Amino acid sequence: MKNLLRSAILFAPLALAFAVAPAAAADVGTGASFKGPVGLQLYSLRAQFTANGVPKTLDTVKGFGIKYAELAGTYNLPPEQLLKLLAERGIKAVSGHFPYKRFKDEPEKVAAEAKALGLEFAGCAWADHKAPLDEPQAREIVATFNKAGEVLAKHGLKFFYHCHGFEFQPHAGGTLMDFLIKETNPKTVSFEMDILWVVFPGQDPAKLLAQYPDRWKLIHLKDLKKGVATGFLTGKTDVANDVAIGTGQMNWPSILAAAKKAGVKYYFIEDESPSSEAQIPQSLKFLSQVKF
Repeated sequence: MKNLLRSAILFAPLALAFAVAPAAAADVGTGASFKGPVGLQLYSLRAQFTANGVPKTLDTVKGFGIKYAELAGTYNLPPEQLLKLLAERGIKAVSGHFPYKRFKDEPEKVAAEAKALGLEFAGCAWADHKAPLDEPQAREIVATFNKAGEVLAKHGLKFFYHCHGFEFQPHAGGTLMDFLIKETNPKTVSFEMDILWVVFPGQDPAKLLAQYPDRWKLIHLKDLKKGVATGFLTGKTDVANDVAIGTGQMNWPSILAAAKKAGVKYYFIEDESPSSEAQIPQSLKFLSQVKF
C-alpha cells in the first residue's frame, strides 16, 4: 500500500503535466471545419523560383507552414536533389503535373519520373485539343487517359486530370466534362477539380462533387475576383483575377462541405496572380476559420 501511495505521489506531477499540455497544433490552413490536408501547387511561386532560386523559394513555402506540395516541374534539378531540398524543409511532394503529350506518347517514362519523385498522384492540367472541344477529340482524350491510368497503376501511381474550363461544352444533355468522367476507368483515372475552372465556365463545384463522388481525389483551391463575368469556355482568364481565398465569388462553405463528402484526398492552393506570395497566407487563414 505504501509503495502504491509513493508511486502515486511521484507520478502525480507527470500526470498533471500531460493533463494540462496543449493539444498538438493543427496543420496550417485547417481548423474546426476544414481538416485538409492543404498543400501548395508550387506553380503559384513560378516567378520566385526563377528570380530567387529553388532553395530560397522553398524556404518561403516552409515559412507559410506548408507540408504538402504539388509539383509543376523540377526546375532542372534531378529528382533526388529536389526531394532533398523539400525534405530539409519538411515538405512532401504528393502530386505532380506533366504535359498531356507525354502521357500520350511516353507514359512509362512519366511513371518512372513520378516514382523517382516519390509521388502518389501524377496527372496533367490541360488536354491538347483544337478549340472548341468536341466529342471526337474528347474520345481521343479518354483513350489517352485510360492508357495512362493503366500504365501508372502498374507502378503503384494514380493518374488524374485537372479540369481547365474548356471541357464544359454542352453534350448529350450534360457537358463533355461529364463525358470524360463517365468514359474513363474509375479504377485508374481520377480527377482534380480546379474550383476557378469550374466556376468561370458557369458550373457549380458542389454539384459536380456530389454528382461524381470518389472521382475527385484532388482539388485546386482558387478564388475568382468579384465582378469577373462567368460562363466562358476558353479556359483562360487574366491571372490577376486569382484572389485570396474567401475574398472572391466562390461559396466556400458549400464547396468544402461537398468536397469532404466526396472523399477528396488533398487540397492544393493554386494562386497564379502576381500577388500570390502575399495572398497565400491570407488564403490559409481563411481556410482555418471557415465554417460549414
